[in-house]
Amino acid sequence: MSEAYSKEDEIAIIDMIDKWVENEVRPIAQEYDQADKYPHDLVEQMKDLGLFGATIGQDFGGMGLPASIYAKIVIKVASAWMAPGGIFNSHLIQASLVERCGTDAQKERILPRMVTGELRGGIALTEPNAGSDLQAIRTVAVRDGDDYIINGAKTWITNSLNGNSLAVLVKTDTEIQPRHKGTSMFFVETKDAEGNFLPGIEVIKMKKLGYRAIDTCEVVFTNFRVPAENLVGGEEGKGFLQAIGGLELGRINVAARGAGIARGAMELAVQYAQEREAFGTPICNHQAIQLKLGEMATKVEASRLLIEQAAEKYDAGERCDMEAGMAKYFASEAGVFCANEAMRIFGGYSYSVEYDIERYYRDAMLMCIGEGTNEMQRIIIAKQLVEKHKI
Repeated sequence: MSEAYSKEDEIAIIDMIDKWVENEVRPIAQEYDQADKYPHDLVEQMKDLGLFGATIGQDFGGMGLPASIYAKIVIKVASAWMAPGGIFNSHLIQASLVERCGTDAQKERILPRMVTGELRGGIALTEPNAGSDLQAIRTVAVRDGDDYIINGAKTWITNSLNGNSLAVLVKTDTEIQPRHKGTSMFFVETKDAEGNFLPGIEVIKMKKLGYRAIDTCEVVFTNFRVPAENLVGGEEGKGFLQAIGGLELGRINVAARGAGIARGAMELAVQYAQEREAFGTPICNHQAIQLKLGEMATKVEASRLLIEQAAEKYDAGERCDMEAGMAKYFASEAGVFCANEAMRIFGGYSYSVEYDIERYYRDAMLMCIGEGTNEMQRIIIAKQLVEKHKI
């Protein structure tokens, strides 16, 4: 537990989020998801709740929450509707990058505005040809006087349409080896004071199976100018290391969202299994259903404990890529498993949009892919395992 937050503080924060989720998030989830409608009102509420500054240091006006408390918030939100968590999760990953790697001037200039939600955004790493292999990016930034000129395209970028800033990974040297030494990161404000996109940037919303209502877009830069003072850390060649340095917290976040889906799907299934009758009794009395519920409950609890372990190590400043990878891998797979099993418990009704469970099913798989695929997580786990037990 962070010294700044007691157990009583944690209980009060989680209780506040719980009330918000039940009163404001859950009631609109299915409607907004089906309409693919951006929840602008929820964003304003998130500002009031301080969610945009949740993990940003108190020196910059943020709450400075430890990962252990923040993960519980994410689980609670995702248990009702996974998508809104992406609005503040992606934003806070961007803020973490600035706070960890930015110059003092950048931190003072950017972070207080991110805390209030005046600046909201995400992190633009992925390209059509580069996902897990970030060193293969092709977006290029070339120095031109006091500016850099960016050309290239990013894809699957959250908060890029309704937000107004991005942390953009680019190549500033396309020849150097190893390739990661040629990458740099820029903090980019994408819109003017009136909310219009600046010249040289085009944002195209993508249609998705799930994770609807939240803007996920392709972002195209064409001779886009960014001030040289926005080079994160003030030094070229550090972008790759800056990007992967935030993956531990990012993976804890995604693990929490997977665990939230798992918990939410299980809770829906438990409720429905008591309401639905077959052969003269609620289906929760049938052994086949009990087997499903029992395994779902176990995976939900195991996910929570793995996330807690990773978050505690992160808060202690210890290396936790193995623990974060385990939590992300297991919890996201638990989300898929629980959503799938809940669909079977709901039977034919699971295919109707009248019931929320179909949304959990559509949203779940994304957590296995995002923030590093689960195949990559297992490789990371294995490498750390061998490293820790060398003979």
